[in-house]
Amino acid sequence: MQKIKIEPFQVIGISVRTTNENGQSAEDIGGLWQTFISENIIEKIPNRVDDEVLSIYTNYESDFTKPYDTILGCRVARLDNIPEGMVGQAFTGGTYTPFLAKGDLDQGVIYKKWVEIWGQDLGRAYTADFEIFGKKSMDRGNAEVDIMIALDE
Repeated sequence: MQKIKIEPFQVIGISVRTTNENGQSAEDIGGLWQTFISENIIEKIPNRVDDEVLSIYTNYESDFTKPYDTILGCRVARLDNIPEGMVGQAFTGGTYTPFLAKGDLDQGVIYKKWVEIWGQDLGRAYTADFEIFGKKSMDRGNAEVDIMIALDE
């Protein structure tokens, strides 16, 4: 298992509290994406350091079987200007193991990768796991999305 160090970072975006029970997260996170795209949230995020969109899973009640927050947003230089209706959060970084979801986004390639991750004993920290939607994710039929899983150190 590959391990990488991720430096502390800050994010501003929109969020939802959800759970993986009964397929609720698919509905909630799908709705969050719909809002993010339809309201052009990326353009409303101040102090962005780049245009990568992060889908962060954090504030876990316990593990992936219990409620958690999903934040859809971008890395920012500072958290002193959080627009109304958005959230800002700082993350400590740490030791992560990367996964790559590659394929057709409309065929559930990311969810399938998560099912694979959930089935592994990784020693997860449950602090902040996230997906990175960069340039390689733009081709929906042949996308590449990095998934970073926080590990206990």
